[in-house]
Amino acid sequence: MADAADRSYRPDALIAQDIGAYLARHRDKDLLRFITCGSVDDGKSTLIGRLLYDTQQVFEDQLGQLASDSAKVGTQGQALDFALLVDGLSAEREQGITIDVAYRFFATENRKFIVADTPGHEQYTRNMVTGASTADAAVLLVDARKGVLKQTRRHAFIAHLLGIRHVILAVNKMDLVDYDAAVFEAVRDDFVDFAKALNFSNIAAIPLSGFKGDNVVSRSEPMGWHDGPTLIEQLEAIPCGQADERAFRMPVQWVNRPSQDFRGFSGLVGDGAIRPGDAVRILPSGAQSTIDRIETFEGPLDEATAGQAVTLVLKDDVDCSRGDIIASADDPPQVADQFRAHLVWMDRKAMKPGRGYWLKLGTQTVTATLQPPKYAIDVNDPTGSGAHLAAKTLELNDIGVVELRTERPVVFEPYESSKAVGGFILIDKESNATAACGMLDFALRRAQNVHWQPTDIGREHHAAIKNQKPLVLWFTGLSGSGKSTIANAVETRLAAMNRHTYLLDGDNIRHGLNNDLGFTEADRIENIRRIGEVAKLMADAGLIVLTAFISPFRAERQMVREMLPEGEFIEIFVDTPLDVAESRDVKGLYKKARAGEIKNFTGIDSPYEPPEQPEIRVNTLDMTADEAAELILSRIMPL
Repeated sequence: MADAADRSYRPDALIAQDIGAYLARHRDKDLLRFITCGSVDDGKSTLIGRLLYDTQQVFEDQLGQLASDSAKVGTQGQALDFALLVDGLSAEREQGITIDVAYRFFATENRKFIVADTPGHEQYTRNMVTGASTADAAVLLVDARKGVLKQTRRHAFIAHLLGIRHVILAVNKMDLVDYDAAVFEAVRDDFVDFAKALNFSNIAAIPLSGFKGDNVVSRSEPMGWHDGPTLIEQLEAIPCGQADERAFRMPVQWVNRPSQDFRGFSGLVGDGAIRPGDAVRILPSGAQSTIDRIETFEGPLDEATAGQAVTLVLKDDVDCSRGDIIASADDPPQVADQFRAHLVWMDRKAMKPGRGYWLKLGTQTVTATLQPPKYAIDVNDPTGSGAHLAAKTLELNDIGVVELRTERPVVFEPYESSKAVGGFILIDKESNATAACGMLDFALRRAQNVHWQPTDIGREHHAAIKNQKPLVLWFTGLSGSGKSTIANAVETRLAAMNRHTYLLDGDNIRHGLNNDLGFTEADRIENIRRIGEVAKLMADAGLIVLTAFISPFRAERQMVREMLPEGEFIEIFVDTPLDVAESRDVKGLYKKARAGEIKNFTGIDSPYEPPEQPEIRVNTLDMTADEAAELILSRIMPL
């Protein structure tokens, strides 16, 4: 370890006395996760570096490298630039800022810590959210010279939103204001007044200097007027482990079946504690059983608590698989498929209402469809209440409230009750990028009040009495490609064969069902969602449904495909080059779009995403509409 004769915490002496006892004591310490946040240049990385240095977490070789790095790229005039212990990216060192989240582990005699150093720039808000999502506490830094800034309030609001209830207001750089108590008190009072609207259970204000070490680990002589704790004392005093006090929940990650003689369910305990003999419920099925034993790599346990990875063996042979939740039998979580949630949008591509995203909640993964935001939240609202703003979508780093629907019921609890089964992420189905993180507020009442009504006559009977196989023939292509003409020719031939059909045409549908929709991207998505639902109902009735829509986006065509049983969705790509489709322009739409009279026109100022693997491709340059119809019939027969 680095030499630290002037530092108060001496773990090296403890290790030398009895290394076995030290390791045992270290293993049993509780763990506090916290973040440092605040506005840019408030000294977050420097403070963490100083904290690591003063708690003897810097080894000799690291200290030597730090001295070398400080001479090269450190802040001028500093022998040791502590920020370099945390800022590892070259761009961070060049600019003197934090960009990515940096995690560091350290320990004192009383507790273990994992600190996440999060960036202060507004453009990196999503990185701050990532660090805060697993934190129990927040150290919110304020530059004593600048006071509470917009980004200070922004980070405080996000910490509140993510369920952080313990905040340390670290008024930093007190050495640059001559350790003036009046400056500290003004900053403290300003923040406390702002935070009245936030649900923090405790705010501890500490004046300090990360650069000089005042009130970080050791008490400051120049600030003898401060009679409160130092930073490390306050971090050691924050209560942690509340997850153990909640009802038991464990998302099942893996069914562990190495042989015919063993079957267990592996996962990370999210909340609560469990012991052999405890009654549990498997959700969403609702099956009940009792814990037989708790297995780990090191051997069986008498009790498992939050944060432990275990394998649970049940006394009964119940149906349980990945994505299910094992919970306390007498206090199970809820099951629903419609919710209100807070979202933090993390993708450069804006939210697309009506589009399907993967929703990952614990080990559950389902398709979720978002409604337009009820409102966006102004996190820069100086009152701290988060003013509501009208919004049609959410952009990068926006925070808003939305309603969403999942393709099947999921097990959940409100985020304020359980992060383990209340927090989720949304994943873009095409790019696999994380689009948003979210916090479930509650299930919508209609989710409990609306149920499927069973009927005696099903889709198989409807198809049988028509003596045909139900299909959805989905024609897609540019405007003017010939979709409607070819679809009409196919339906005419099917009718001559006494097949029961219905043709849904894009223009015709917009006269009635979809006459409230425009041509924005969000409206186009909703247009196809509605058509997909109608086509599904018609297929359930045993019909052969033909649809002729531009349907420009792959995601929505895939959404409709997933509504139907496998093999019933036939994608037909009417492949016509843009110049050919534009030359036809029977309705004069391309001419108007080129003149700027029509906005969001596919192929001109709105994209068309051609199918990558359609069941049928029709090239209208090589065949007539009648020839195309004959080709399609030959591919779908017999019916």
